[in-house]
Amino acid sequence: LIGFLFLIAAFIWLFMFQPEIEELDSTVESGTEDITQPEKNYLDNESSLNTTNFQRSKVEELIKIENQDLRLVFSTKGAQINEAVLKNYNRLDGKNLKINDANQIFSFNSDNLDTSKIYFSYDIYDNNLGKEINFFYNNETGERITFTYFLPNDGFLLSLDVKTFGYNKLINSNSQIDLNWSLDSFQHSKSEVYENRYTYLNYQDDDEDVRDLSAYSDDDEVDSAKWISYSQHFFNSILIFDEIKDNIEFKSFNLDKSNLNNVSKDGFNFLKSFQSKIPITLNSRGEIEEKFEWYIGPNDYYVIKDYDYDISDSIWFGWGIFGWINQKVFFPLYKFLSSHFSSGIAIIILVILTRLVMSPVQYKMYLSQAKMKILRPEITAATEKFKDDPMKRQQETMKIYNQAGANPLQGCLPAFIQLPVFYALFCFFPVAFALRGESFLWVNDLSSYHVVFELPFYFPLYGEHVSLFPILAGLTMFIYTSMQGTQQMQPAQPGMPNMKYIMYFIPFTLIIFFNSFAAGLSLYYTVSNILTVIIMLTIKNIILDEKKILMQIEENKKKPKTEGRFQRRLRKLQEAAEKAQKLQNQRNK
Repeated sequence: LIGFLFLIAAFIWLFMFQPEIEELDSTVESGTEDITQPEKNYLDNESSLNTTNFQRSKVEELIKIENQDLRLVFSTKGAQINEAVLKNYNRLDGKNLKINDANQIFSFNSDNLDTSKIYFSYDIYDNNLGKEINFFYNNETGERITFTYFLPNDGFLLSLDVKTFGYNKLINSNSQIDLNWSLDSFQHSKSEVYENRYTYLNYQDDDEDVRDLSAYSDDDEVDSAKWISYSQHFFNSILIFDEIKDNIEFKSFNLDKSNLNNVSKDGFNFLKSFQSKIPITLNSRGEIEEKFEWYIGPNDYYVIKDYDYDISDSIWFGWGIFGWINQKVFFPLYKFLSSHFSSGIAIIILVILTRLVMSPVQYKMYLSQAKMKILRPEITAATEKFKDDPMKRQQETMKIYNQAGANPLQGCLPAFIQLPVFYALFCFFPVAFALRGESFLWVNDLSSYHVVFELPFYFPLYGEHVSLFPILAGLTMFIYTSMQGTQQMQPAQPGMPNMKYIMYFIPFTLIIFFNSFAAGLSLYYTVSNILTVIIMLTIKNIILDEKKILMQIEENKKKPKTEGRFQRRLRKLQEAAEKAQKLQNQRNK
């Protein structure tokens, strides 16, 4: 119950008390720049192999290279990635999914140098390992800059080498130059609010801990990093450094969707703007000599974990023990199940396995509830007898429990044991990449909500649509809590909340908050509630025998009882409180 209320409070805080988002100046804050030129020549590999070594005129050209998984389009203006397309993944309109589409800036900046404004020449080389594109710029006075990208034949990790020659007099005299990397993240799923929760900037610091900027509000930080991740829910851009970089300035902004500048040329919204200002230390000659690796691909744990530098830690599995349960239990288990069954069936099997594993815990809980039910008349009598004396009432209640060999905590502890599993699964479904695009029954994408009815208005917290699975999850939760409440309802204690209202409140909040969540999550809780009711009825009506429990309680009452450490400490505290109360009463008289 406490766990449920905690989650409900967290939901309310997230939805009701997020700070106002200030509208950003799109030309400054978003980190984007209009690079449109009067003329653009779109070149592929074949038409650029014979490029000669001379400086091109100031006309932007776009050059395409690709492998089995990734298509990259580079711009000669700034030698930057202008477009990044994941060839094996589709967006909502069915076209190939783009992580970059003129929404990124990657440049080295000092007082006398800005690589984003330089027009580069290029050469392309193709070998049995992959494709290399070498951008170069020769200044009239002899200075030279090179950006060398290498894309292997498959995979999502490319390498980048950046070097300068003769720029030591033009770059800042403080032995550093800034690398500015900014990206405006696209909205890739139906629910902007839901996706925005899992669109964030994080990085691995010099202690190999992963730090996160807020996913809910504007945030900034200054820290060291081995890699920086611009996570876009199910997709990611991760820049990996050759060595730790210090004093990096990180910024994350929420973008206002009402601002037309925050909409891509294809009509897709930008959710956030990520910015990193990275100080680059020059080599002993005062030149730039940097090596990077760059992951541009899906946030699929089983894809990203095969790369080095622990970049799979950029995926948020949940904090502490919850993340460990997901990474070590639920992800491997779901991968095995989904390889043999459809995603919907795999979720149902996952429910069955989870509930069966937790059934011994449920048995202990229901056994304790059965004892409480049998002792209810005695507890009610004690409550009535000492209704004006809380201390006596508590002592008499503990005495009844002790004599019967019952412990009210035996019913609470199993519920707390289940909470880590409950919350781990709550964190699992939003980042389970395998659910993306998977259908089940009337749902065509288990990683997002499914609309059965569009509302003519926006309902606060609920949204503008109706999803069926959250309603089913709430209904089955109501059935379960109703059955549970009739079994364990104890006499109302002064100052305690009325459990009858809580039974209605929890299912209602489930319907409200899960309406925009992944359909796979609501499917899981719907099936879980149904199975829990079946297990509860089986344990209570077939396995448990109340007559035997009553006989055991009567036998326990006949045995001499020894106080446990907790009971002894509680008794002494109660006795001390009684003495203090008596002393206070005497002083008052």
